[in-house]
Amino acid sequence: MSGPAVLSRGLRRRQPRLSTFFHRPLPNLTRTHFTGNASTVDPSEVSHFTALASEWWDPNGSSRILHLMNPIRIQFLKRCLAQSHTQPPSDGLRFLDVGCGGGILSESLARLQSTHSVIAIDPTPEVLRVAEAHRLKDPMLVGNGRLEYINTTVEQLPIPDQASAGFDVVTAMEVIEHVPSPKEFLKELALRTKPGGWLVLSTIARHWVSFLTTKVMAEGVLKIVPWGTHDWDKYVNVEEIRQWVSEIAAMPGMEGWRGAEVVVMGVVYVPGAGWKEVPGGEHVGNYFVGIRRGLAEAVEIKTSNAE
Repeated sequence: MSGPAVLSRGLRRRQPRLSTFFHRPLPNLTRTHFTGNASTVDPSEVSHFTALASEWWDPNGSSRILHLMNPIRIQFLKRCLAQSHTQPPSDGLRFLDVGCGGGILSESLARLQSTHSVIAIDPTPEVLRVAEAHRLKDPMLVGNGRLEYINTTVEQLPIPDQASAGFDVVTAMEVIEHVPSPKEFLKELALRTKPGGWLVLSTIARHWVSFLTTKVMAEGVLKIVPWGTHDWDKYVNVEEIRQWVSEIAAMPGMEGWRGAEVVVMGVVYVPGAGWKEVPGGEHVGNYFVGIRRGLAEAVEIKTSNAE
């Protein structure tokens, strides 16, 4: 949800009838999506998040769930980095936060002691104006290049001339379920992740349980998420992400993603208690997935540079 979203509040997306979900025990493992799209952005999603921009930093507003999710996002990122088995760069980690929205995660990343810099991008100008205004309230984030917002899409962001010049960590939290071409989006993220670096996502599994929790309860009954934020048909199963990574790894120049290390964590929102880790939750609801580009490739690059 920290990227683009649906045409303003009056728009109602076509939603499947609740009764149909109880008659299909498992969803189709192949998510419907467009291919060959020149952009990874859905204009209707941009319109939706533009309408929510002014409330982004209100912890009790429409982005409340994102504020509550932020601590467990950081927890998962640290878990991935702890499995790297290599020393981080001496000058700190370089992050790319894709679909950063109002900057809830971006600011937290920029404040980490191990961070060198954060480049945060989003295609929604109004949301980025809110992000920039909030950044200026923190002296730690002003005038030192630690956090920079750019109004762009990931495919418009230059690909590094050398893979080793990519980002140590590329994040896209609550974004892939909003894009029209998820596999293409994943490839664009992978192209900007350096060898040995991490690509970290969060999204929602396409299961009848997630329909109940996100559409019926969160948007309909509890109204803790604005109506129309989610489209169940665009949810992404972890098996699909694994398959897309495998297909991307077979593409020319993407060999570093073959046999990539994958870390997964299922989570659930508990009213009054916040977000909690739930083993196996990645198959029925919200989850995080971290994918690490081949370490052997990173070692080869360091060796060749030394020579």
